[in-house]
Amino acid sequence: MSDPVVFESTSPRFALPLLYSGQAQKETFVNEAFAIADALLHCSIESETATPPESPADGQNWLVAAGATGEWQGFDQALACRQAGNWLFVTPRDGMRVFDISSGQERIYFGAWKKASPLAEPIGGTTVDVEARAALSELIVALRAVGIFPPV
Repeated sequence: MSDPVVFESTSPRFALPLLYSGQAQKETFVNEAFAIADALLHCSIESETATPPESPADGQNWLVAAGATGEWQGFDQALACRQAGNWLFVTPRDGMRVFDISSGQERIYFGAWKKASPLAEPIGGTTVDVEARAALSELIVALRAVGIFPPV
């Protein structure tokens, strides 16, 4: 017979609180786990900022910029998630993606938050290949449409 599985007090990826046998006020831990899961499912952020907003609404998320102040101090690069009138902070993991509503662009975390730079359609040059330029222009438009490149 194998040994029983022993869990830590939080989940390994996003530190969701786990219950343990005989725990009092289980609903607090379950609700916190649900709130974090709710913030991460199809995650979007309002924008990136170092200063907490004055009137955040529950369900809104922000990316905490470097040099954070106030309640966000010490949480640089984390997601600040407003839930039940409180801030929950989620430490990003490699491969995590969010959609930045303010820029209409997707961001990905791989050691740090990254996003594609704006890209101009090809113009000028001494030799013009109309078909190649048309293909590149269509590709740029498609990447803007899905949030890889920022809109014009």
